[in-house]
Amino acid sequence: MHMFDTHCHMGLIVEDSVDRYMVAQEALRADITAILSITNNLNDFDDLYQCLSSAKNVYFGAGISPSEVKTPGARWQQRLCDSLRKPKVLALGETGLDYYKKYGSRDSQIGLFTEQLDIAEQSGKPVVIHNRDASQDIFEILRDHFPSKGAVLHCYSDGLAVARKFLGRYDNLYFSFSGNITYRTAKSLNDVVREIPSDRLLVESESPFMVPEQKRGQRNHPANLKYTIEQICKIRDESKEKIREALYQNACRLFGLSL
Repeated sequence: MHMFDTHCHMGLIVEDSVDRYMVAQEALRADITAILSITNNLNDFDDLYQCLSSAKNVYFGAGISPSEVKTPGARWQQRLCDSLRKPKVLALGETGLDYYKKYGSRDSQIGLFTEQLDIAEQSGKPVVIHNRDASQDIFEILRDHFPSKGAVLHCYSDGLAVARKFLGRYDNLYFSFSGNITYRTAKSLNDVVREIPSDRLLVESESPFMVPEQKRGQRNHPANLKYTIEQICKIRDESKEKIREALYQNACRLFGLSL
């Protein structure tokens, strides 16, 4: 049964272009039919797109993460619009807010995030949202800038109360979970996984980060996605077939694929 890795940093797993292609092939052999490859800036996007656009199961997000708020690049708005028009580019992302690492001022991060939300709307793309310690601001910004094609809170890490708040306000918003839900310390996250409606669930590897407990100490790969899915099945007490199908169909629906 097919799987869709909705967030993977293919460019950070390995550096060599041939090795990157082999990672994609390894994932395909592990039934990962689709990988959404994410970058943090447009230069990295251009490099990765040139390297992997021919890989059968690799698709792309293009965006500028909050880590790049001080140096988004000249003419970044036009470059981003151009990137979003390329074949196999399914989403704008990642973008969002990160107040934990303090990459830039709150206002500068909000400005970069809001402008990209508007570009996503103009381009007809869903948005992949990065959030660290910024849930309230993201909630408020989305009131006026929620993309009509939907969005995902990737690698969701807030508690149940915040999830309920977002669920109650935004109909086309998804919640994606990664390998950290397999950790023994992830009880609060497991509570969120248990309660999220099945049609709002997504799964991601977040490779090379967030390696599942079964592979701790190793660099994460998309092929490890199965461990996170197994944990979702355990938490929700549902069959692997049912969960896999729901996760796959949700991702295809959000990102506009018919696989």
